[in-house]
Amino acid sequence: MKVDVLLGLQWGDEGKGKIVDVLTPNYSVVTRFQGGPNAGHTLEFENQKYVLRSVPSGIFQGDKINIIGNGVVLDPALFKAEIEQLEQSGHKLTERLLISRKAHLILPTHRLLDAALEQAKGKGKIGTTGKGIGPTYTDKISRNGLRVGDIEKNFEEKYKNAIERHKEILSHYDFEYDLAPIEKEWLAGVEKLRQFTFIDSEQYINKTLDSGKGILAEGAQGTMLDVDFGSYPFVTSSNTISAGACTGLGVSPRRIGEVFGIFKAYCTRVGSGPFPTELEDAIGEELRKLGHEFGAVTGRPRRCGWIDLVALKYAVTINGVSQLIMMKSDVLDQFKTIKACVAYKVNGIETKDFPFDINEGVEPIYKEFPGWCTDMTKTTSESQFPKEYSNYIKFIEEYLGVPVKFVSVGPDREQTIKR
Repeated sequence: MKVDVLLGLQWGDEGKGKIVDVLTPNYSVVTRFQGGPNAGHTLEFENQKYVLRSVPSGIFQGDKINIIGNGVVLDPALFKAEIEQLEQSGHKLTERLLISRKAHLILPTHRLLDAALEQAKGKGKIGTTGKGIGPTYTDKISRNGLRVGDIEKNFEEKYKNAIERHKEILSHYDFEYDLAPIEKEWLAGVEKLRQFTFIDSEQYINKTLDSGKGILAEGAQGTMLDVDFGSYPFVTSSNTISAGACTGLGVSPRRIGEVFGIFKAYCTRVGSGPFPTELEDAIGEELRKLGHEFGAVTGRPRRCGWIDLVALKYAVTINGVSQLIMMKSDVLDQFKTIKACVAYKVNGIETKDFPFDINEGVEPIYKEFPGWCTDMTKTTSESQFPKEYSNYIKFIEEYLGVPVKFVSVGPDREQTIKR
């Protein structure tokens, strides 16, 4: 069997959580392979809304195993809050959620370092969520990190040494902090973590595949936030692309099967950084209002704009996307004219290639489409699609060279149409 990968193709917030939930019945195991609690995956079903930060989005399908993989960074305090909220909703997780021993821990001082570093940047802020993600990955790469498996042996000594090292770094910044309250909350989270089973996830996952069971790998953030291939330096600290599933789970590239690429029918971005198709006008505000474009974890308003097919083509290429999933097309129901960026003008020269740097000098070139002006939330099959809607999908498929297999016409899991 193979590991099928599901990931975002834009700047995150594409609706990955809902689609993982929809696809989970086809798999035995669902696993997160990178990112941390800065990414919120929202699911809605049976008149309930859930926001997951670290727990894989397959957790609501009762007979499935979910794994937090080695590529994830985990904050015990936020994990505890997330678990307790799910337990209050009647979801028992200790037997269905496994955690990789090699996943790195976000320490309370990582969050302080994140805030201090961002403050020091002044006007050059990247727009971090302040969850300590960057400093945790920095410690991981510099070989100073603590991992989940460290909880099992000599943890207090390892933790103390790491905290003291971070305090020394913080002493060089003009930054006031009170460690005690967040440390207390964090240590309570560690005790909650101890209630779960820690595994050597790379072995578990490969043995699961050898036994003939399928696995769905869930990515966080989006391709354009990848630390290597995104809009650097305004990116996250991990590899959000399909290759990240190999290192984030411990599987060979030969074991990767389908790659599901998710995108919105328009485009959004949170925080700082370039955004060629951003609409800083009434249309952008209307997209934000109709799409309820506010961060699931941070609550920050998302920047909105037309779909960027140049960036999408780039994302499709580096991920090896085999199936496309278009989300939130219903947000465009009221627009009489819809635009799609089909090329860039970079320093006066037209190109369809995604450039090295999109921070400045990039002008989008648009193609216009007549809107469908139909309430798509009521549709239940492709046969009900308006001609204008079908034409919009067809153009996207032809431009990207990959079929759109699913479209979402509303937030509920039932509002998902397979083509």
